[in-house]
Amino acid sequence: MDNFTDEELLKIINDYKQRKAAQKRRYEKIKDTDKFRMQNRQRAKEHYYQNKDKRKQKYEDNKEVITARNLYYYYKNSSNGVDKFFQRHPDKVDLLQKEGYFKLQNPEVSICTSPISSSSADPSDEL
Repeated sequence: MDNFTDEELLKIINDYKQRKAAQKRRYEKIKDTDKFRMQNRQRAKEHYYQNKDKRKQKYEDNKEVITARNLYYYYKNSSNGVDKFFQRHPDKVDLLQKEGYFKLQNPEVSICTSPISSSSADPSDEL
C-alpha cells in the first residue's frame, strides 16, 4: 500500500466528499421526474424477474427458520406471551438460537445469581 502524506489524504477525502455531494445533488434534482421513475421501475422489474428463482431458493432453504421466527412474533404480539412460546416450542427456540436470531441468557440459571448476603442466614427473610 502506498504511503500518503497528510495533504494527499486530505485531498482524497475532500474529493470523495465533493463527488458524493454532487451525486446527491444530481439525485435530488432528477428523482421526481417521470423519466427517472419509469427507468427506476423498469430496472426494478428486470431485477425482480432475473432473481426470482434465487429468492424462491433462499426461501426454501430458510423455510424452517422463517416459520419459527413468525411463530415467535405471533406469541410475542399476542396475549399468550413469549414464555408460552418457549414452553410449547423448545425445538423452534433451539433453531432460532442456532441461527443467532436471539440469545437467551442461561435460562437454566435462576433469576437471582448473586450469593446470599451474609447479613441474613435465612434466605426467606430476604423476600
